[in-house]
Amino acid sequence: MYEPIRSKSVHSMADASDTCDFPHRSREDELDIQLAGHLAALLTVTDELGLTTEADRIAAEVARLRGAPPVRHAGPTGAKPPVLHERALALAGRALVVAASRADTVVAILSAERMDAHTAALRDAQLVGAP
Repeated sequence: MYEPIRSKSVHSMADASDTCDFPHRSREDELDIQLAGHLAALLTVTDELGLTTEADRIAAEVARLRGAPPVRHAGPTGAKPPVLHERALALAGRALVVAASRADTVVAILSAERMDAHTAALRDAQLVGAP
């Protein structure tokens, strides 16, 4: 009724030679890549907000993680400052979580400081916009 299986099962155990064909990254390397990505995105928003000193600190950490200086933001998106602060707050939160998991105290402190600053900026924007 059924035709017998003639090919090797995809569920069979791989040979030792099959598992060494591509490079593997460690968990720490993966976290470094993820953290550098979050910080680079935060750098873009920080540059757009015009926060030069803070952006330079973030750029230094991205350079440390990647081994090369990051590309800086080329031009504004036209988003309003409260939207940019919300975006930066979310990105700093993501960076904080990854920094904590890889025990990077410097980036964790920097991320927490940025979260505090963007939270304060959002609070001030709400007070100014309130009737």
